[in-house]
Amino acid sequence: MASSTVTPPQPERPPRPNLAFRRLRGRRSPAEFAAAVRRAAREIGERVGCDARYVHRVEAGEIRCPNYAYERVFLHMFPGRTLADLGFAPRSSVRGRRAPTAQDAPAGSGSRGGPGPYDTRNPRAPRHPHQTHDDHEESDVLRRAFMTGGGATVAAASLDPLGFAHEAAAAERAVRRAGTGDAGALEEAVRRIRLLDDRHGADGLYQRAAAPLRAAYALLDAGTTRRTAADRLYSGAGELALSVGWLAHDSGRFDDARSHYAEALATARMTGDAALEAHAFCNTAFLARDAGRPREAVRAAQAAQRVARPLGSPRLMSLLALREAGGWAGLADRAACEQSLARARALHERGRSDADPEWMTFYGEAELECLEAQCRSALGDWTRAARHARRAAELQDPHFTRNIALYTAELADDLARDGRPDEAAAAGMRVLDLLVEVQSSRVQTMLAGTARVLLPHRRAPEVSAFLERHAASPRPARAVSG
Repeated sequence: MASSTVTPPQPERPPRPNLAFRRLRGRRSPAEFAAAVRRAAREIGERVGCDARYVHRVEAGEIRCPNYAYERVFLHMFPGRTLADLGFAPRSSVRGRRAPTAQDAPAGSGSRGGPGPYDTRNPRAPRHPHQTHDDHEESDVLRRAFMTGGGATVAAASLDPLGFAHEAAAAERAVRRAGTGDAGALEEAVRRIRLLDDRHGADGLYQRAAAPLRAAYALLDAGTTRRTAADRLYSGAGELALSVGWLAHDSGRFDDARSHYAEALATARMTGDAALEAHAFCNTAFLARDAGRPREAVRAAQAAQRVARPLGSPRLMSLLALREAGGWAGLADRAACEQSLARARALHERGRSDADPEWMTFYGEAELECLEAQCRSALGDWTRAARHARRAAELQDPHFTRNIALYTAELADDLARDGRPDEAAAAGMRVLDLLVEVQSSRVQTMLAGTARVLLPHRRAPEVSAFLERHAASPRPARAVSG
């Protein structure tokens, strides 16, 4: 018999268990994890029939590379990770298939509609963007959230005098079980971060505030001593994620903010924490407005109101109505905006209650006035916007230095656009005085816009003085962008 020149097929090697994927499942059962996969698929408009058997097959190594639908779902669940990070083989190495090109993408890929109120990333963005070391470090927070079946965080063991983890890696090596003491330390860390933000703004705090968030997940990974401690840790985790997200938001890091807000929302839903879910939607609505996605802002604010209604806090419902009003203003829907503003004022007038969340200490009449000023400004009603902004600055407690700077910057911009350059310049000067102790890219960006509006009036002495001083002031480290 003539010898064959065809290479005989090689025996298939036994599948190698996918340990990376197993670690990501954490303490959840295969059925629980499969349910989380199906929920994540629905969030991005995919349909997958994931069940416990599929999870077993992946973990056993029988599925070396997922299909395109599962790939999109897994990358949505674990932001910042690649298929290789999830323990899968390259698609080109499975059954001799080549790496996919743009033409290989299935119909509808990446174009299943714009982001809704639950979406936290742009489905049209590249699937595998280049990432720096810092990108991986920040996305580690999100990865841990899914590994633990939610989010949880303690900054306890390594808090420095400012309330931040001095060395997150040390805490991540901790193996002891977390307890009520850790939960208390976490809650105190959240309070300290909010206090420092109130006084100094976000720019100098964001990177340091992310450290206890990472450190805390390591403690929770080790487990808790009792259920009550776990509940407090999970709740505190979400609140800390929102605090860190706000620091990112206020310092112009919109993508980072979306990730942290998404983490908090996932934590809330996995643990059934309605108060945390309402807070997460509240922040998501605010971010969507600032990022130029007003329709998403409306939908997120409405979702927040549905969740918050049973909580019994008129003040919370008032703030959420203002978040909705901001979205309507961005859509130039004056009637809907007016309705939301009226509802917000009526709810605010009911006063405080024991059901008001602790994080709402910033929300009083001054904040209400400023948020209405922003709505009026978006609608082009500069005179009324300036009136509300001035009242906000006058009413604000001196403790909230950052907010006084924000409200006064809003006032300066509204006055400039209302054709009152001298008054605008005077307000701008007051903001520059406050920026000596406040670091906020949001405020600096607003003031830069005001300076541009005032340029045609630069011959006026007051305006000239403001423009010269503004030009000599430090520029924001990062511009606010979406």
